[in-house]
Amino acid sequence: MSDSEWGFAPGDQIVPDLIAQKLLGGGEAYEAYLAFDEVLFAPVVVKVVRPDQVDNESTLRGLRREIAALDRLEHPAVVRYFHADADYERPYVALENIDGPRLSSLIRKHGRLPVQQLLPLGLEIASALHYLRGRDVIHLDIKPSNVIMGAPARLIDLSVARSEQAAAELTYPIGTDEYMAPEQCDPPTSGTPGFASDMWGLGTTLFHAAAGYRAFDIGSTDENASVEERFPQLVDDPYDFPDTVDGAVAKLILPCLDPDPAQRPTPQVFAEALEPLMAAMPKARLSGFKISLQR
Repeated sequence: MSDSEWGFAPGDQIVPDLIAQKLLGGGEAYEAYLAFDEVLFAPVVVKVVRPDQVDNESTLRGLRREIAALDRLEHPAVVRYFHADADYERPYVALENIDGPRLSSLIRKHGRLPVQQLLPLGLEIASALHYLRGRDVIHLDIKPSNVIMGAPARLIDLSVARSEQAAAELTYPIGTDEYMAPEQCDPPTSGTPGFASDMWGLGTTLFHAAAGYRAFDIGSTDENASVEERFPQLVDDPYDFPDTVDGAVAKLILPCLDPDPAQRPTPQVFAEALEPLMAAMPKARLSGFKISLQR
């Protein structure tokens, strides 16, 4: 076990009343465990700050920011939180345990999504973004690994979320490189992050899900690389969709990837454009037999 891992085994206490069941994964600053909450008497996901990060003010600010955002939100397509303590010796947040894989895992395992999954996913995430806009919350990290494919799909991880004013004051890149809007890459030089940045994130996420590959290459990780080399979206157009993607679907997604934030659709406009595509999908039916009702 390293200094960056808690190494909780099944049955270990993560914090009072939260008992580890299994490690789910994590990132640079956090580990995520499936745990049993002895107060809720139900399984939850516990996001706990890594041991080498418990004194890192930047990490703790991110956790407090996520807790503050989640405390104000209640939407079917946004993960719920139950309780948290950013000042405990093991800072943590206990979240809803959602039954479903991450969108990134689904794409990696099975390839691109069929349109019957893609369109409802777009509608559910657009619904969440419309709600977040009304609560003055910009997610700033919409990507396949932050979407859990439950019923409905859920947005997770609000650790970099900002209000509109706070986002406009950013002076450094924020988000995940290959899914970031141009204005997130080098603010304020590249623009001002705002609500339209999340529509770019939705666009790159749906592009990846529809095509099976990202809209833009991963940029250079060389510390001496230019901003343009690190963020191809600043200078390049997105890749073309494969021929197997319906033209109407491509026409829906591509406006989200307009370099000009003002030209991107709002979540409501996006959802309204989606409705006729969903209405045109074949209706679900039972296969193999027919049910007839007789009186």
